Amino acid sequence: MSPAASAPVFSHLGPLIPPPTPMLSTLLRHRLTAAASSSSPTHSTPLRLRPLAAAMSSSASAPHGGRKPNRLAAEHSPYLLQHAHNPVDWYPWGEEAFQKARAKDVPIFLSIGYSTCHWCHVMEVESFENEEVAKLLNDWFVSIKVDREERPDVDKVYMTYVSALHGGGGWPLSVFLSPDLKPLMGGTYFPPDDNYGRPGFKTVLRKVKEAWETKREALERTGNLVIEQLRDALSAKASSQDVPNDLAVVSVDQCVEKLASSYDPKFGGFGSAPKFPRPVEDYIMLYKFHKYMEAGKEIEALNIKKMVTHTLDCMARGGVHDHIGGGFHRYSVDECWHVPHFEKMLYDQGQIVNVYLDTFLVTGEKYYSIVARDILDYLRRDMIGKEGEIFSAEDADSAEYEGAPRKKEGAFYVWTSKEIEETLGENAELFKNHYYVKSSGNCDLSPMSDPHNEFSCKNVLIERKPASSMSSKCGKSLDEYSQILGDCRQKLFDVRSKRPRPHLDDKVIVSWNGLAISAFARASQILKSGPSGTIFNFPVTGCKPVEYLETAENAANFIKEKLYDASSKRLHHSYRNGPSKAPGFLDDYAFLISGLLDLYEFGGKIEWLLWAVQLQVTQDELFLDKQGGGYFNTPGEDPSVLLHVKEDYDGAEPSGNSVAAINLIRLSSIFDASKSTGYKRNVEHLLAVFETRLRQLSIALPLMCCAADMLSVPSRKQVVIVGQKGSEEFQDMVAATFSSYDPNRTVIQIDPRNTEEMEFWDGNNANIAQMARGSPPGKPAVAHVCQDFKCSPPVTSPGSLRELLNKTLAAASSA
Repeated sequence: MSPAASAPVFSHLGPLIPPPTPMLSTLLRHRLTAAASSSSPTHSTPLRLRPLAAAMSSSASAPHGGRKPNRLAAEHSPYLLQHAHNPVDWYPWGEEAFQKARAKDVPIFLSIGYSTCHWCHVMEVESFENEEVAKLLNDWFVSIKVDREERPDVDKVYMTYVSALHGGGGWPLSVFLSPDLKPLMGGTYFPPDDNYGRPGFKTVLRKVKEAWETKREALERTGNLVIEQLRDALSAKASSQDVPNDLAVVSVDQCVEKLASSYDPKFGGFGSAPKFPRPVEDYIMLYKFHKYMEAGKEIEALNIKKMVTHTLDCMARGGVHDHIGGGFHRYSVDECWHVPHFEKMLYDQGQIVNVYLDTFLVTGEKYYSIVARDILDYLRRDMIGKEGEIFSAEDADSAEYEGAPRKKEGAFYVWTSKEIEETLGENAELFKNHYYVKSSGNCDLSPMSDPHNEFSCKNVLIERKPASSMSSKCGKSLDEYSQILGDCRQKLFDVRSKRPRPHLDDKVIVSWNGLAISAFARASQILKSGPSGTIFNFPVTGCKPVEYLETAENAANFIKEKLYDASSKRLHHSYRNGPSKAPGFLDDYAFLISGLLDLYEFGGKIEWLLWAVQLQVTQDELFLDKQGGGYFNTPGEDPSVLLHVKEDYDGAEPSGNSVAAINLIRLSSIFDASKSTGYKRNVEHLLAVFETRLRQLSIALPLMCCAADMLSVPSRKQVVIVGQKGSEEFQDMVAATFSSYDPNRTVIQIDPRNTEEMEFWDGNNANIAQMARGSPPGKPAVAHVCQDFKCSPPVTSPGSLRELLNKTLAAASSA
């Protein structure tokens, strides 16, 4: 979303009479297409666009003024609890609120946000803590608060509405509804008073009240019409279950070409400021790199690789990366990845780790493996609960000092030159030169970095040159220089730890945990390929890779114990002081299944594969459109959710349909023909649903483009490792399997001594079972590589397996 699109989209209230039906239908389709084609995801309004609102900050630390708590005090959501002492008479989403609106015959004001959203905090301070605004809301409306992370189904309905009508959206989302929940009008953030030619929130409330009283029939007719048009636009169905032969090549090539045309050769990334990490973009670029290498097109492959590596280098050196504590912030407001919006989201961390891991495999450069460790170690230190659950997010705002009346954006993360000098002593100059620290502040690399001088005399750490270049200027070896920087970061971390911390959203979301489980599981094997004797410096701990597998398994166990009903075989969506009322959505199932498949392939325990298979059955029962193809986002059981959507946009998070398609392809390569065929038919039907989008708007669906290509591969490569799973030889063989990048590979680990495993394979793939029984006896580990319906002779050493896997790539290239 561009900065312009992120400004309040509710800039005027007329005309209130709807356009003719054909015109509205055309408008909605155009706006939905435009919104999806943006390479940047919808997000919280960028921070440094409006000096008036930017001067405000979070009220989470503000006193309640003796006010009694409202209904939200009984909720579990951190976001709702932040509003529990507002003078606004808030209701949570539910029948009580709907009945109240019907009884009073007044509109509903729906406010949607999340606990780490900066502009949600701003609007709370300016409007929802304001007694005058609260009186208007309480007298004229029924006000409902929704945590978008807890109820993404509700958010999807009204964000789609706002985006379709205005070409963009963001949070806080502010929508006015009829008592039967049809949208009447809406926007995002509103300042409290009229300014810059835009209506303030109090004006908006008066205008809506007036319109409801004088133009109610037209408003309701518009709301009904919009919902019907959105249903029509979003109820995609396939006229055929067959996928055209050219779809895979056309969609992947078109997406890659469009991304390449938007590539920033100076600062990396695809598109302009604000710059978001969108890992699915890097995923398809690396996927195409592999395709080029298989085709022997090394020049084209190297060009793709350069775009990815330069992007990842600039991200890791930029201020969007937390150099002191690890992990990545949400996005940068400028083009050079320097000044970020400081919140940290779990869904970013998991996906970014996987991109750095894949790039490590592609390049062999340990730098990318160290960045992956940096993120994983941040999660293990700051974002994991006592029972292994992984929390959702950390806020952008925090108090500058204990007892401060207000919070400020980035206060926890920025530094003055004096603070660094006092903390680091003799190494201060080296550190300041390396991270571009200046007494006047360093947010001057772009006009977009800090246009209102909010960070005057403050520094956001950024590496403008790599350590290898800087160390030589200091006359030090790279190892010595890196160790000094690590020691300095440790000291600054200790100082920073004494500052008031940003708010932690300790809600546990199944889908985001699924993304993190995948990252931890994959890291447990891929990082074994790093050079021995590597020296790690703070904040990287340098732990053994197997510890990451334990983290992944702990998170999966938490979900199974706390968020999974074994009797109904259903998931809950989230957990905080107990499971949420919301059921699991498509993303929860698809992302968790993906994580469990990685847990099985990289960790080897059959229990994760069994659970993934069962969850796939439940996912098909709840979400699959058996006649029309593809998956709906929700089970369709809640009448208050007006749209039954099939999501396809791969944005900040991939779409559930894209991840589900790849899951089905992976499962099809594990089972024999009887089940494999069913999985593949569901993928074909899914892709047929989105064929037009894949052809016309592939840049919005990069992961689904990859799924289309994966399905077109005649036979997915299988690596079957048979032996004693606990033995060192077996684990070395597994590590050898994952020492190269191959997105079209399935790994099966079998211990013939395990009765449960052999029973599973006997019942689901007799060929694999026979392969296990027929492996050479007396060998702790034997590997079989199978593709195109034939298997190579078994190998018994990691070196032989690596050679064999490289030969298969070379054979593909020569073919």
